[in-house]
Amino acid sequence: FCCLLPCSSRYFASFREYFYIEEEIREFQFFVLSIHFRKIKYQLSSVFSLDAMSTFKLLSKHQPAHESTIWTCAWGRTVHRKDQQNGDDDEVPMDPEDAEEIEELVVSGSMDSSVKIWNLGNDKLSQKGQLEGHCFGVVSVDINSDSSMIVSSSLDSTIRIWNVENKQLLKKIEAGPLDIWTVAFSPDSKHVISGCQNGKINIYNVESGNTESTLDTRGKFILSIAYSPDGKYIASGAVDGIISVFDVATGKLVHTLEGHAMPIRSLSFSPDSELLLTASDDKHMKLYDVQHANAVATLSGHASWVLSVAFSPDNTHFVSGSSDNTVKVWELETRSCVHTFKEHTDQVWQVKYSPDSTKIVSVSDDQSINIYSHERPPPPPKPIDDYMMMMTD
Repeated sequence: FCCLLPCSSRYFASFREYFYIEEEIREFQFFVLSIHFRKIKYQLSSVFSLDAMSTFKLLSKHQPAHESTIWTCAWGRTVHRKDQQNGDDDEVPMDPEDAEEIEELVVSGSMDSSVKIWNLGNDKLSQKGQLEGHCFGVVSVDINSDSSMIVSSSLDSTIRIWNVENKQLLKKIEAGPLDIWTVAFSPDSKHVISGCQNGKINIYNVESGNTESTLDTRGKFILSIAYSPDGKYIASGAVDGIISVFDVATGKLVHTLEGHAMPIRSLSFSPDSELLLTASDDKHMKLYDVQHANAVATLSGHASWVLSVAFSPDNTHFVSGSSDNTVKVWELETRSCVHTFKEHTDQVWQVKYSPDSTKIVSVSDDQSINIYSHERPPPPPKPIDDYMMMMTD
């Protein structure tokens, strides 16, 4: 048996040391094998999408939510601080998480000329307030980043900015018959942008209500508009299928994106501002790389016009609504449809994700507001460089 051992004392000083190192080698081999199996498990998890384990269901259907067609909606979230029950000095302070109460808000605008604010509690919608003032149908609504203000545009040629808390009108902007259609807040809530029927984009100061600047697409009727989350870009979609992207800092047109054959009904920037998602009457959606101005994907699945698209705030999914009466959920990574909701009986004008990416709202010609759940498990942990971890240990 001794002849099987290395003879040089430089390697092993004794039988005991030899067997100790041999045991270490066996443990290391087992360690490497476990890493291999963990990587295989991770690779399989990426093949079989987590959306297979997601929960999709209709949580709430409020109908009729308005007296006429509902064209537009927005989703917000407010945080209220809970006051302690009494002022005793000896009272244990509330945990910061327990001291805050989150309220989910849905805003809807209708051809009945009203804007309504809804509270979503226990997966049910209840009306919190109604904003009166528009004389004709409401075309577009948006809610700012901290959900303190709502902006609405109407066929009465006015833009109105409202206080969410007290439902009071903060500012009325007389835009004119050709200077208004769709509206959106800037990420910092200091400006409101409006896409116009004459192919121009007006940028209004929220505090003063004055027009600060105008961007000219030199195109046709602007049906859709979007502000990138990083505040660098404004994108517009026109009735002729052309998408214009402007640099906010310089006011210059930086990209003209083509590819759609019919009107652009909706635009949505990804949360990281790297992608622009478009929806068109040609039944298709397209994903564009904003920096390089090229289309990276064309998505099909709807049987008719795609009227609305929106990214999830966690940048993993997007949702679409169509005149085929359906709402579809898509996975961004695979560019595939993972679920179709068929609860509407008429065309779906707008869809939005909740701020926490777990719910979706849709509004329709059928006068209903639908709330859906999109609960999904957390992603699998990525494989760790166990060898480096072992070396650091």
